[in-house]
Amino acid sequence: MAAVDVDSGRRKLDWARAHMPIHARLRQRFGETQPFADTVVAVCSHVEAKTGVFIETLAAAGAEVVFTGSEPMSSQDDVMAALAEQSGITGHMRHGVSDDELARLHETVLDHSPNFILDDAAELTARWVARHPNAAAGLVGTCEQTTTGVQRLQAMVGQGVLHFPAYAVNDTPMKHYFDNVHGTGESTLTNLCQATNLLLAGQRVVIAGFGYCGRGLAEKARGWNARVIVTEVDPRRALEAHMAGFDVMPMSEAARWGDFFITATGNRDVLRDGHFRQMKDGAVLANAGHFNIEINADDLAGMAETRREVRDGVEEFTLNDGRRLNLLAEGRLANLAAPTAMGHPAEVMDQTFGTQLMAAVDLMERRNDLNAGVHPVPDAVDREVAEIKLATLEVGIDELTETQQRFAEAWRTEDIKA
Repeated sequence: MAAVDVDSGRRKLDWARAHMPIHARLRQRFGETQPFADTVVAVCSHVEAKTGVFIETLAAAGAEVVFTGSEPMSSQDDVMAALAEQSGITGHMRHGVSDDELARLHETVLDHSPNFILDDAAELTARWVARHPNAAAGLVGTCEQTTTGVQRLQAMVGQGVLHFPAYAVNDTPMKHYFDNVHGTGESTLTNLCQATNLLLAGQRVVIAGFGYCGRGLAEKARGWNARVIVTEVDPRRALEAHMAGFDVMPMSEAARWGDFFITATGNRDVLRDGHFRQMKDGAVLANAGHFNIEINADDLAGMAETRREVRDGVEEFTLNDGRRLNLLAEGRLANLAAPTAMGHPAEVMDQTFGTQLMAAVDLMERRNDLNAGVHPVPDAVDREVAEIKLATLEVGIDELTETQQRFAEAWRTEDIKA
């Protein structure tokens, strides 16, 4: 095994810190108040520099942090090594582990008996609940930052197995308006083009799903002069995409036209056998959803006569009629699992992890008042993160006058007119 370049990890952390001013302010604030003193906080996320800064801030806030990766190919060993040098931080992750080994590493994190979980796709939370299906077992709560994770938490509620409060950080405006739209949109397209060295301008790009991530992908691709097609299963989102000026059609039809396909649905088998049979020669397939099941790679492999790596992270599948379909990063997250991928921009993750952190502090403070279940992050918490961000940008906004505030709170006709 090659030696890990710890200095490389230090430099990455330095660069991320320099572009994450929200965290700088939170480290100063919580370094004084120590909201996580005597608390074991388990973190599951993509282990790269921005996550590293988040972990550092938690440790500065008094937490004993134990962390792991949420995806086998997105963790960076040099960042892991740089974090391992710091007190109060313990990591259990390596780049490129198998899915089975990743599961064992997740279980190892839970062996630390965390009091709080900060999660990605509810990976640790689901395992904790499986261990303790009838009790919270000392867990104060969890904060979840992904659409997939919130869906899993709601499923736990439906089955009556979630015995502690959880904040749906993913559903806050500071998360989905920025991380999902701008973070996923920019980082996925950037890494897709970097991995393939192909041009998007003038090409037909098929976006599967028009949630916040899909919307970001579609808008960014159009901004890069691509011809964008959207597929959906929800009639309201399909109509929204249509009204936004995108072509909307079923995947069975879009499959014949697309040059690039990007899935962002949070579901499985979005691209499968019947679609592969219709795709044109040279089509590129990429996934922007959490799990590597949105593109059915088994179907693709079963149809292929030969397969080979044509570029780092790009596998070409040649079908029996000579058509070649190219799969990026084994169908894993294109913006994190591709060979040169770096994830979302630092400024975006500063906001996302800042919201995650502020939500965790609020949940810790209110834990005796919150029932078990999935809760929205209080608007005041989300708003405060936005205020901190604007302050770091030196951007000012207006305030309501006293009269305007009274008007906003009035409901009687005479009060409104007055």
